[in-house]
Amino acid sequence: MKQEYPDYKRVFIALLLASLVLFAWQAKVEWPRRQQLAQMEMQEAKKRRDVEAKQPQPLSVREAAAAENPALTWEQRIAESPRIAITSDTLQGSIALKGARFDDLTLKAYKETLEPDSPDVTLFSPGGGNDAYFAQIGWVSPDGKTKVPDQHTLWQADKKTLSPGGEVDLRWNNGEGATFLLAITLDQNYMFGIEQRVENHSGHEISLLPYAYINRAYEEPKQQNLILHQGALGVMDGTLNEVTYKELREKGNKTYDHVSGWLGITDKYWLAALIPSGAYKATFSYYSAAGKDRYQADYLGEAMTVAPAAAASTPARLFAGAKALKLLDAYAAGNPPIPLFDRSIDFGMLYFLTKPMLQTLTFFFALTGNFGIAIMLLTIVVRILLYPLASKSFHATAKMRDLQPEMLKLRERYFDDQITLQKEMMALYKRQKVNPAAGCLPVIIQMPVFFALYKVLYVSIEMRQAPFFGWIKDLSAGDPSNIFTLFGLIPWEPFSWMHLGVLPILMCATMVIQMKQQPKPADPTQAKMMMYMPYFMLLIFAKMPAGLILYWTWSNIISIIQQRVITKHHEFSQARKEKKKGVMSHGS
Repeated sequence: MKQEYPDYKRVFIALLLASLVLFAWQAKVEWPRRQQLAQMEMQEAKKRRDVEAKQPQPLSVREAAAAENPALTWEQRIAESPRIAITSDTLQGSIALKGARFDDLTLKAYKETLEPDSPDVTLFSPGGGNDAYFAQIGWVSPDGKTKVPDQHTLWQADKKTLSPGGEVDLRWNNGEGATFLLAITLDQNYMFGIEQRVENHSGHEISLLPYAYINRAYEEPKQQNLILHQGALGVMDGTLNEVTYKELREKGNKTYDHVSGWLGITDKYWLAALIPSGAYKATFSYYSAAGKDRYQADYLGEAMTVAPAAAASTPARLFAGAKALKLLDAYAAGNPPIPLFDRSIDFGMLYFLTKPMLQTLTFFFALTGNFGIAIMLLTIVVRILLYPLASKSFHATAKMRDLQPEMLKLRERYFDDQITLQKEMMALYKRQKVNPAAGCLPVIIQMPVFFALYKVLYVSIEMRQAPFFGWIKDLSAGDPSNIFTLFGLIPWEPFSWMHLGVLPILMCATMVIQMKQQPKPADPTQAKMMMYMPYFMLLIFAKMPAGLILYWTWSNIISIIQQRVITKHHEFSQARKEKKKGVMSHGS
C-alpha cells in the first residue's frame, strides 16, 4: 500500500496567513503604540532633566561643565596645564597640575588595530573635546566657609615624573590657613593610590567632604550592543549595579546612599573605576555640555572634621586600564580587597561557566602560546566531560538506525491512524530500550557551554586580537577570508551580507557529514529541514567570532570520529550476536 503523509501545503498556508496577520497587527497597532510610548518616555525624561538643570548641581558636575572649550585641539588642551609625566611598562601619559586631573592616559600594551603602525589605545583625554574622559579628586565644603581647590587650582608638585614604586606629592594652600595635599602613587599595572590630606592652621575647626568623579563625553552608537554592558557600573554593598548610557539619558540619575564598594565607567575591554575607603554616596549621572552627552560616576565621602593645628586624611584608589581577569582577581583579593572586581568583565548570567572557561583558556594559552590551540584543547576537555552523555547518544543513534526498517513497516501499517502509530512506536522503543530523544541531549547540554564560550570570546581582553594560524589574525573577530572574492584573488568589495569564510565553510561541511551519520527521518519534510540545517547554520555563523567557529568545527570533527568508532563497535557487536544466534539455531 502506498504510504501517505499529511498535507503540509495547508499547514504552510495556515502558517503564512497567521504570520501575515501578526505582521499586520505589529505594523498597524503594536509598532505605532510603542513609538508613542517611547516618545512619551523621552518627553518625561526631558522634563526631568529640565527640572534637574534648574536645581543646584553637585560641585563635580559644575566643574566639568565649566572646563569645556571644544575649539582647542588635543595638543592645545594638553598644553593648557603644566603636567606630571606618567611612565611605566603599562601606562603612558600625564596628570594635569591645573585641577589635579588624570586626563591623559594611553595603554602601552594594546594597539587600536592590527596594523603595524597602529597607535596605542587611548583611555583618558583632557576636557573640551569629543573624546574628553578624565578623573578628578578633591573636597567639598558643606558649609561654604572653607575655600577648597577646584578645576582652576594650580597645584605644586615635588616631582616631575610618576613611576611605579614612586610617589608624587601635590600641595596647595588656600590662603586661609588650610593646606591640601594629594599623595599619588602607581603600581606596576593600572592602579593609582591617592591619599587626600588636609592640614588645618586656620585657628578654627573646618569641615570637608572628600569626593572624586570620572567624567566622559560620549556619543553612544545608534545600534546598541545587547549582549554586552557598557556604561556606568559599580559594586555597592556586595551587589553589582549596571546602568546603561541610555538608561541614564532617558530615566535620569541613579543614586546610592551610604554604601561601600567601587564605581566607574566601563567599555568592552577598558575600565575606569574609583575605589573609595569607607562609606560614601554614589551617583551615576547624565547631562549635556557644549552640545555633547556627558556621563559621570562620582562619590561623596563621609564628613571630615579637622580641628585647629590638626590634620586628617583619607585614602582612595583609581583604576584606569585593561580588564584582564588575572589582574582583576589579584585586586579583588588584595589588601584591602576590592569586592567583586572581576565582575567589571561582563560575564553575564552564565558567570559560573564563563569565568572558569576563560581561566581554562588562559591556562592552555600559557602552555601552548596560541589561543586557537587553547580553544581546541578546551573543546577536548568539554567533549571528555560530556562523553558519558555523548556515548549514550551515539549508541541510541546506532540503535535507531537498526530500527529504521521496523519503523517504516509501522508507518506503512498505521499510516491513517496516527494515534495507534505513536503507541506502537513508543512500544517499539520500549522493547528495544531506545530513547529517541537521547540524540538531542548532548546538544542541549552543550548549548550553555557554547553561549559561555561566545561570551568569553566577545568580552575578554585576553581574546582581543589573539591570532591563530595563517589568515586568522584575531579570534575574537570574524573569519576575514571570503569565498566571494576567491579568498582575496578577485579585487572587489562584495556586499556586507556576501561573506563566507573558510572556517564557516569547514563548519558547514562537518555538519553535513554529521547529518549523514544520523538516521534519516521517515518524515520527508523533516528530512528536508535536517538536510538544509547546515547551510542555514552557515549563514548564521558567517560573521561570528572565528574562535567560536573553530570550537564548533573541532567539536563536530570529534563527534564524527566518536560516532564512527561507536557505530563500528555497535555493528561488530550486532554481528557477533547474529552469529551466536545462528550457531545456536543450527545446533538445535
